[in-house]
Amino acid sequence: MNTWMAAACNEALDAMETNAGGPFGAAIVHNGELIATAHNEVLETNDPTAHAEINAIRKASEKLGTHDLSECILYTTCYPCPMCMGAIFWARIPTVYYASSMEDAAQGGFDDQHFYTMIAHPETAITLNPLDREEGKKLFSRWLEKKDRRLY
Repeated sequence: MNTWMAAACNEALDAMETNAGGPFGAAIVHNGELIATAHNEVLETNDPTAHAEINAIRKASEKLGTHDLSECILYTTCYPCPMCMGAIFWARIPTVYYASSMEDAAQGGFDDQHFYTMIAHPETAITLNPLDREEGKKLFSRWLEKKDRRLY
């Protein structure tokens, strides 16, 4: 087994054994060095965003002192859900290795396919209503006027 995937799998086992969350683990490697591992903590923290990949991204960003993880590789025990995929994109992680497929996860009781469908057509899943657009636009105007703004 790949060394880094083994680290992710060990995290998944830890989550399962402690009932912290589902059978998900992740590891992030930077320049050949393991810099962060994490597991799912949804049940332990009552935080629906506490997925293994997001927890690992948070740890890696803190350790490296940057939000830009474009020089990192993510190893995860399962194909990332849409939320984690978004976090991977925002972190600029260019390479992801995953062990289990979406189909494997669905067979294990974690069917993310409906989330991918909802993201493609969010109006079919939730009610989205614009409100106070002019005030919202003012925030972007003020952002553009800010001399010390930092893009990310």
